[in-house]
Amino acid sequence: MQWKRVLVFIALAAFVAGIMFAVGNALVRDIYEKEPAVADDSPQARPERPGLDPGVIVDIVDRTSPAVAKIDTVIPGSGSEWGPLFNDPFFRDFFGRPYMTPPGPSRRGMGSGFLFSADGYILTNEHVIRNAEEIWVTLTGFDAPLQAKLVGSDYDLDLAVLKVDAPRKLPYLTLGDSDEVQVGEWVIAIGNPYGLDHTVTVGVVSAKGRPVTIEDRYYDNLLQTDASINPGNSGGPLLNLRGEVVAINTAVNAQAQGIGFAIPTTTVRPVLDELIKTGGISHAWLGVQLESVSPELAQYLDLKNAAGAFVRVVVAESPAARAGLKAGDVILELDGAEVDNPEKVIRAIRTHKVGEGLDVKVFREGRTLSIEVKLGEKPTR
Repeated sequence: MQWKRVLVFIALAAFVAGIMFAVGNALVRDIYEKEPAVADDSPQARPERPGLDPGVIVDIVDRTSPAVAKIDTVIPGSGSEWGPLFNDPFFRDFFGRPYMTPPGPSRRGMGSGFLFSADGYILTNEHVIRNAEEIWVTLTGFDAPLQAKLVGSDYDLDLAVLKVDAPRKLPYLTLGDSDEVQVGEWVIAIGNPYGLDHTVTVGVVSAKGRPVTIEDRYYDNLLQTDASINPGNSGGPLLNLRGEVVAINTAVNAQAQGIGFAIPTTTVRPVLDELIKTGGISHAWLGVQLESVSPELAQYLDLKNAAGAFVRVVVAESPAARAGLKAGDVILELDGAEVDNPEKVIRAIRTHKVGEGLDVKVFREGRTLSIEVKLGEKPTR
């Protein structure tokens, strides 16, 4: 009978242990459920940012694409130099000379643009329509291209406004605020690369405020994007995820991958009314050609530092010439602000109006001089 009592004891002990385990487990679970979890803020523990919903792109493109224009131009002169896509100087240097067009009295150009009003006003790059004797615009919903007239343009800012007359109100895009755009933000480019109209590419804003020089145009405030931009995209819109235009696609560095540039709307907005009302923009003008001061040039001129802007040429009858600036001078300061390079001179002049005075400190033949210049109006090209 002894062994029976042992078995009963073991069974009771196991039963009691099971109850204690179950109660303890419930208590522990209840405690952990009530206590807040300690947040792990390490980069590995943070949830990944959700990817871009393709449906958003589809919706934006569906809403905005009808307002994007394909622009064709007829330019007088020899037609033997370039094909239509490569008349764009912003791409010629990068892409070379891929083919020749037959000789003729004129050549053709191609680009993009977009409607910004229901009554037919179109914004594009100046270099898209430069020297054109005919401008034709292809819009969604029209069987044939519409002839456009040039309303206003500006070489320095590379902006142009066109106008088409249509029998009905047209879809148009809204200009957003490029100052609100953040680096890393998604953007959408729509245009006509290589004549493939309404091509959509997607990327992010890679950088802001990029200074870029292309031929003899200086841009000091471009958006950089990795959205694909190719010949024919010039003048097309760069859109945010609200469908607003935040920049105008302008150029690409084809020697690198995914480096495109666009003119931000903060450059466009202040001059748009002036382009429409007067046909152009009045720019302050100094009248000099500048280059950087190299270490070798600084040593030759006996300058302490390789900084400033070397005056290579002074334009005859310009404000600089009338004030007494000479070729060989080195501009050190403008209105008391140090000048490190020629770009600073260009930026400073752009912040002044025609007729305003500018105090220029220059280094000349071992001496420092202060010269007061009254800025003139830049001649149109």
